[in-house]
Amino acid sequence: MTTRSNETRARAEASFRKEERAKDGATAMMEYQANARMIREKTERLKALRLAREAADKARARPDRDRAPRTQRWKGK
Repeated sequence: MTTRSNETRARAEASFRKEERAKDGATAMMEYQANARMIREKTERLKALRLAREAADKARARPDRDRAPRTQRWKGK
């Protein structure tokens, strides 16, 4: 009789441990996905900032390039 109750207890404990591992795995997967989403969002935000900065730098530099080239003075004899 005691062996039967011990076997039942062992199966119950094994089932409990299995459920706990499944819960831990689900929690870990949710954390992993949340971190991955945060990294993607941060990367997108930083890329947008970088592109905006590059566009502003290009716009600032453009007026210097657009002006007419200096002409050389005519050197008469």
